[in-house]
Amino acid sequence: MDRPYDVLVVGEANPDIIVTGDVVPEFGQVEKLVDHLSVYAGGSAGIFAAGAARMGLRVLFASKVGDDLFGHFMIEALQGAGVDTSAIIVDPRIKTGSSIHLLQGTDRAILTFLGSIAAITPDNVNPAWYGQARHLHVASPFLLNALRPLMPEMMRKAREAGMSVSLDTNWDPSGCWELEGFFDCLDVFLPNENELKAITSKADLEEATCVMASRVPVLVTKRGAKGATAIVGDERVDVPAFPIRVVDTTGAGDTFDGGFLAGWLRGESLRQCLLLGAACGGLTTTQPGGFNGQPTWDEAVAFIREHTGSAGFSLDV
Repeated sequence: MDRPYDVLVVGEANPDIIVTGDVVPEFGQVEKLVDHLSVYAGGSAGIFAAGAARMGLRVLFASKVGDDLFGHFMIEALQGAGVDTSAIIVDPRIKTGSSIHLLQGTDRAILTFLGSIAAITPDNVNPAWYGQARHLHVASPFLLNALRPLMPEMMRKAREAGMSVSLDTNWDPSGCWELEGFFDCLDVFLPNENELKAITSKADLEEATCVMASRVPVLVTKRGAKGATAIVGDERVDVPAFPIRVVDTTGAGDTFDGGFLAGWLRGESLRQCLLLGAACGGLTTTQPGGFNGQPTWDEAVAFIREHTGSAGFSLDV
């Protein structure tokens, strides 16, 4: 389709404050020293948008931020990644949301201030966008409290406009996992294995996979160091994780989504799409922060060729 954008994303744009060292706080006014603190561009939707744009997709990102340091920082970071930010609203009445990541090795605890994240409402969705993009990516419904009730309707309207639709729920802080209507107009579902087990109420991953594979056309399960699995009908493809020295896993799953969908929207095979996702998700963990380490298409293909001996991709950027 001759449309100005490949992907439309409506979601959160917020920085990640990453802290390493002895990060377990002690109350009682105890002051502790940590090893390092950095501020990086983040937000699941924002990280996905940046990763997809770096992979050559034309991305329109719609969001809302405050007229503050964090808000302008996020807009500049997204623009630097090649994302069209013309649909981001700067609202001086709100504060930009942010997340504090307390890192211990490859594990983390996250403290999130919703701020502008919760201020994104159905009123911020322009119906004209559905005719401007080939694909709609839905991310983080459990954080986007005001927008969440409209998300199934957004997915339906996207489908009616000839768009394909993908979903990455990320984790549900409430533990309720209420997703009524989210699978009715869905093409690609991209959970990690813990999210998949929680959503299906199955403790066994294979059982969870069987349940969900019968509900969605394309199921892609991210398994971290164990690799990734994709199922389309009777076809199942498993790829291992690439050997990488992990520095920070922030946004690895969202960057994986951008890599997978970059291949999927170009008509690559299921295996090639998985390899692209695994390469993108892996490479971003080699640097701190969700935007850092995200590869271009050529860099991802070269990385895959280096580690598999061949690439065999049918399309170039």
